[in-house]
Amino acid sequence: MKGLSFAATIFFCLIILDTFIWGQIFFAGPAKNAEIYGLDVGQGDSELVVLPGNVKILIDGGPDNSILGNLSSVFGSADRYIDLVVMSHPQMDHFMGLIDVLKRYRIGAFIYNGQTGVAPSFKDLANAIQENKIPAVAVREGDKIISGENRLDILSPSLADLKNKDVNLGALVLELFSAGKKALFTADIDSGIEKKLVQKYDLDVDVLKVGHHGSKFSSSNEFLKAATPIISFIEVGAKNTYGHPTAEALKRITDAGSQIFRTDKNGLIKIDLTSAEIKVWDER
Repeated sequence: MKGLSFAATIFFCLIILDTFIWGQIFFAGPAKNAEIYGLDVGQGDSELVVLPGNVKILIDGGPDNSILGNLSSVFGSADRYIDLVVMSHPQMDHFMGLIDVLKRYRIGAFIYNGQTGVAPSFKDLANAIQENKIPAVAVREGDKIISGENRLDILSPSLADLKNKDVNLGALVLELFSAGKKALFTADIDSGIEKKLVQKYDLDVDVLKVGHHGSKFSSSNEFLKAATPIISFIEVGAKNTYGHPTAEALKRITDAGSQIFRTDKNGLIKIDLTSAEIKVWDER
């Protein structure tokens, strides 16, 4: 992945060494509320954030090309531009769908944690980035993505987490600030990383993308007590061999007072953020 790393270094240095700022971008169309979509991609993760001004940030792409139908439902057939594509970590249930996305859409930049995948299909992703001349930027804790009054903070991973053999622990954790509301995207982190987040940050959020598809090893009581999400959504396949989401995780989330939405039960989930309220729609 030498080419990918080189592109990341050059583009990152052109912006700023410590903080990646995606701002001062002007788009046609009226301003609107920030929207969060939990995309229905089966047993995998994929979220779409649409900020005021139609700034689109795609986080992960699921395990196959079913993401394309989701994006067409949200964008329509004419809109073929995505400002940022974020890969939380290089596991197939998070990056496989991105390959077709990078081929079919124009992409402003590709954001990742600097790690490359071992699966043969990861080469296809790297080739799509290079062939389409998409700038690639490696980020970690402390970096930020800013658009107007909206901000995505990178809370994790640390350098130490990136050295862990378990790639789940090096996944990007993103916190969105918009219209006085906060949403947390936790990829596949476990309770160990959750504990670090609780110790480092004020995690009082309104919306939570539940970690690791509702694994029993994530969504700890300590974490949920700190996060206090009003809405939690789980991206999970209707049929999976992992038993996701687990009864243990569901109980902990419910006991924390959070309302749960699931892609296996609700389909594509849309969450609309305003300063006054949170609205949720699903397709089923």
